[in-house]
Amino acid sequence: MVRKLIKSLLKAAAYPEPTAKVRLIETHVSYIFISDHYVYKVKKPVDFGFLNFSTLDRRRFYCEEELRLNRRLCPDLYLGVVELRETPEGGSFAAGTKVIDYAVKMKRLPEERMLSHLLELGRVEPAQMAAIGRILAEFHAKADRGPQIDAFGGSEVIRSNWEENFRQAAPFQDEVLSRGDLALLRDWVERFLSGNAELFQARVAGGFIRECDGDLHSGNICLTDPICIFDCIEFNERFRYIDTAADISFLLMDLEYAGRPELCAPLLEAYREGSGDPVPPALLDFYKGYRAFVRGKVQCFRLREPAIAQEELAEAKASAGRYFRLARGYALRSRLAPTLIITCGLMGSGKSALARELGFQLGLTPERSDRVRKELAGAPPAAPAGGAGYHLGIYAPSFNEATYRALLQGAKKALLAGRSVIVDATFRRASDRASFALLARELGVPFFVLETNCSDELIRERLEKRRLDPGELSDGRWELFPKQRAEFEPPAQGESIRVDSSLPLPAAVDLALKGMGLLP
Repeated sequence: MVRKLIKSLLKAAAYPEPTAKVRLIETHVSYIFISDHYVYKVKKPVDFGFLNFSTLDRRRFYCEEELRLNRRLCPDLYLGVVELRETPEGGSFAAGTKVIDYAVKMKRLPEERMLSHLLELGRVEPAQMAAIGRILAEFHAKADRGPQIDAFGGSEVIRSNWEENFRQAAPFQDEVLSRGDLALLRDWVERFLSGNAELFQARVAGGFIRECDGDLHSGNICLTDPICIFDCIEFNERFRYIDTAADISFLLMDLEYAGRPELCAPLLEAYREGSGDPVPPALLDFYKGYRAFVRGKVQCFRLREPAIAQEELAEAKASAGRYFRLARGYALRSRLAPTLIITCGLMGSGKSALARELGFQLGLTPERSDRVRKELAGAPPAAPAGGAGYHLGIYAPSFNEATYRALLQGAKKALLAGRSVIVDATFRRASDRASFALLARELGVPFFVLETNCSDELIRERLEKRRLDPGELSDGRWELFPKQRAEFEPPAQGESIRVDSSLPLPAAVDLALKGMGLLP
């Protein structure tokens, strides 16, 4: 869309209803004009192979498809397909001469109620996710199915979809996605498809291949009353004729990407109960990996947009890398037996950041000593320890011992339940590390110590920055650092995986994963 036309559509006079202002959101496939009460979505004249809006007739057809398909879940939101007409100023939805394009017209939803926005604020409740699960179960039960749709559920079609993604992501190798990670994902996909042919056949026979939503992520869900799920895939039936497990996996992946994995359980439990579909966990991880890879690829497409601002370019690149790391994480989870992982290092050395990112990729929530310590003390997580000095108050030796006992008990409970666990603590004493090593031996599970190291200057910088964060759990301060370092008992040679935490976080995590034998 030429700049003159865009400029004209940012004026209130271009719309049939009064509006104080008009805002533009641009995606890789659409221009979205937002007025006070309505949204006008114009498709870009692009052809990505899997999506072809290159002609006016195609754009009109897919506008009508968008209307038809989205009315399944949001019948009152989608108002119609409207004409964009030429004017001397550029274009208008209110007047003009010849038709130059089409738009889908919708009611404007309250942005403050978007699920993606509420996730950022930490204001999403388990009951809301359960409600979404019930809506999706009912939607899938009513969704069309039949021999034509079933044909898209076979392993060969799914393999073809993956191969298309690999080809389209290949130009971004070494820019966002490493060659090693791409090879790892290819191998994982082929092994899963080859080893689960009967599972895919059973999903087809069980009627789980349906005309689904296809784009079920938090940015397309609004927590209004009733909940509105909008903007499904209209441009390619191949991405809509899918396993219902693939559909819900998108939202499950999105919750993990947003750092809210605890919301997956209420969503999945309500969906399983409402649908009667047990949805095998391995299949969910396979489809979550697919969804994360697709999102990474889509972010990569933005890197080639000629008019993208530098700030948006950096954000898109970072987002693509994070999606690809999550996709890799789903592949690595299949290799991870129940394992006990502990961190070890001085305050400010990057233990918690490493544990969080490793947990993000492997689907684990680190057990953080700072949180456990304050729970034992009956204090809020982010409450400062007051003026307590080193080895005083909740950091007295007896309290330290109670904290590590609680961490050990929690680790044992998780491992007995068949779950891996990351314990995020200083582990400055060799005796504490020995207790966890003994637990691992008793339970017959792998045990790893991730030792973080960096310069004192970087530690000081981190600790000073931490003091300004009101949500920070740790009470570590630079003035306490010399005392902790003086009594720190470093791991013996061969006891730990040494991680240089001055490296970018993804590189540091790769060192940990290589030490654990999960990466070559």
